[in-house]
Amino acid sequence: MKMRSVVRGLALILLGVSGFINAGSAGEPTAFELIKEGNRHVGEEAKDQVVQIRSEKSIGTLTPSIWYVVYFDPDATAKATEVKFGAGKKLSVKRPARVLEPFLGTHRPLNREKLKVDSDKAVEIATKEPLLNNLKLKATQLWLERQPWSAEDAPIWKVRIWAGKLRKPENDVDIGEVYISAEDGKVLKNDLHINKVD
Repeated sequence: MKMRSVVRGLALILLGVSGFINAGSAGEPTAFELIKEGNRHVGEEAKDQVVQIRSEKSIGTLTPSIWYVVYFDPDATAKATEVKFGAGKKLSVKRPARVLEPFLGTHRPLNREKLKVDSDKAVEIATKEPLLNNLKLKATQLWLERQPWSAEDAPIWKVRIWAGKLRKPENDVDIGEVYISAEDGKVLKNDLHINKVD
């Protein structure tokens, strides 16, 4: 009887520890998770009709915490509704004036079937570029949008990266972008300038 209660006590302790670990590793929601959350704050016809997702520059980590999800909204004057998130929570819902987008063709929703690489994976791929091996990476900023140089309407991630300066590592500098296919995770273009860390 005593042995059974000891085993039960140990099991409860282990459950508590694993719950604590899982809660600690949950972290920031990914961009694709925010699409689902944003669906709750837009009209029926705008749900899942994502035109663009972008973040602000991350602070103290490589994972941004401020995100904007822009939906194609036929009921809005400029055909767009934008939901802003901070640490996974809705901060605001706006209908931005996207004046140039109809002329550039970037007002149409992204092809959801081609959205297979989420923001966390995009950061991981971008920061593993061989040029970055010896740098102290400090921050990222992301955009998910149509590939501007392709007629295929393929969605791409643009990942901007900041690294610590060599002489003053506490200061960071923008060293450029890596462009990644949101469909298969391939690096499409590398526009990094690591000489800026000097």
